Amino acid sequence: MSKKTKKADQQRLLEEAPPAKTKGPGKGAWRLMDRGSSMAAGALAGRISALTWKAATGKKPPVNGRHPDVSTKDAVAWAIIGGATIELVKVAVRRGTATYWVRSTGHLPPGMKPIATDNQKEPVPTEPAPQKVRKFSLRNRGR
Repeated sequence: MSKKTKKADQQRLLEEAPPAKTKGPGKGAWRLMDRGSSMAAGALAGRISALTWKAATGKKPPVNGRHPDVSTKDAVAWAIIGGATIELVKVAVRRGTATYWVRSTGHLPPGMKPIATDNQKEPVPTEPAPQKVRKFSLRNRGR
């Protein structure tokens, strides 16, 4: 075979070959980002809830809600403010992570499904599911 024939064959094979698939970030990358954001939110939430308590009451947050020196009112208020603040921080950080993923990749993270809007109702099955017919043996007579 001549060099021209080889080059022509190689060129033809390259043209006929399907385009190379570029694989984007997948499940492993999303798991790492999701777990990392959860850990960061947990570390950040305790500090923010203490700052929120101090801003609301002007006092240090109770160290132990079970301690007899801490009033019931303070213990309940600390539980409400601390719990709400922790959840708000977690939601904000994890939503930020998901938003970053969508902006970076152009699609939802693995395992996350799009939310159906009012205009896009979920399909309703047209036929009811077939019911199973229960068979009885003569021995137990349906008992």
